[in-house]
Amino acid sequence: MTYLAHTAHVQFGALWMAFIGWTFTAVALGLIQWRVWLVSGSDVITSGVVWVGLWRTCFNSHTEVSEGLAIMHCKFISLTETFTPPEVAAGQVLMLLSLIVGLCGNAGGVYAMRNAYFGVKEYSCVRLGFVVTGAFCLLAAVMSLIPLLWNLSSVVANQTIHFPPEFRLPQAPESQHVGSLDSASFYQYTHCLSSGHVSLNLSTFFEPHFFLDKNSAKHQHPNM
Repeated sequence: MTYLAHTAHVQFGALWMAFIGWTFTAVALGLIQWRVWLVSGSDVITSGVVWVGLWRTCFNSHTEVSEGLAIMHCKFISLTETFTPPEVAAGQVLMLLSLIVGLCGNAGGVYAMRNAYFGVKEYSCVRLGFVVTGAFCLLAAVMSLIPLLWNLSSVVANQTIHFPPEFRLPQAPESQHVGSLDSASFYQYTHCLSSGHVSLNLSTFFEPHFFLDKNSAKHQHPNM
């Protein structure tokens, strides 16, 4: 049976994909480019571009500037506000859960690699680690895919958001398109999906006879 050290690139590859996917999740949560609105004829929105994120809306302005910002006006979008559309509310919850679940998946991958490389005799510990990693990574991928597709559908249908007057936004944009946050969510989805698939396949690699053969080899060659 091939030893784990001879196939380490596969295990490390899955773990790195999980970590990169989790990083993209953290990045996506901090971006404001969930949707990009294009507007005109506004004295407040001088750039003609409004960024609608999961947690806030922002636009460049020379007349309405938020405290602590140079030329930008931003307003927070709360989950409990009545104007918050369901796709944004779902994105806030699911992306945050995806971050937590992805972290658990990475922890499971580290646990599995540690047990494998330090020669744990119980093969179930290694298999359990990879199964947990794969399950959590797939779950994190699904959690990020739902708001991604929902937001894309809303943009394609040119659905608007009825913000209150203090946001200083028009009732509807002239046009809109998806922003870079969707790209980050897509990269997170692909990495977590790939990592979950590889990790679940790796769990079938660790059969009992792998550890029996390894331990037998140690007893037969005690000086090695």
